[in-house]
Amino acid sequence: MSTDITTATADGTPAGTPERFPTKIAIVIREDLADWQKLNVTAFLASGIAHADDTIMGKRYEDGSGNDYLALFREPVLCLTADPAGLARTRARALSRELPTALYTADMFTTGNDDDNRAVVRAVPADALDLVGVAVHGPRKQVDKVIKGLKLHG
Repeated sequence: MSTDITTATADGTPAGTPERFPTKIAIVIREDLADWQKLNVTAFLASGIAHADDTIMGKRYEDGSGNDYLALFREPVLCLTADPAGLARTRARALSRELPTALYTADMFTTGNDDDNRAVVRAVPADALDLVGVAVHGPRKQVDKVIKGLKLHG
């Protein structure tokens, strides 16, 4: 794959050059979930991380026919897997660094709405949460420390 270096962006970076963001988004999913559960949990966690701060979202899209589409994250998302201990460690590391963190617990699969989701999380002490997913956003080096030792999904 080649990059057209004859066309540059406003800051002089060659067009097509991947931007290195100062922040990172990581979503960690429990490795033993069914595929539909992995996708569902990832979607819910991404919706939470989208509210981490005002700069996380890019701009709206428009196709060549003028159709308007919603904005997406401005930066890539790392998708990783972990066992229950790895998820607990990820949550603890993220919270100890005071990074914006989203979670999804196994109990949330049994509910049908946001109020009940919050209630099942609130009913369990932090160290006893049956985590199936954790998402974190923050400075690259801090997120790297939070997810250290985990493997990319795939």
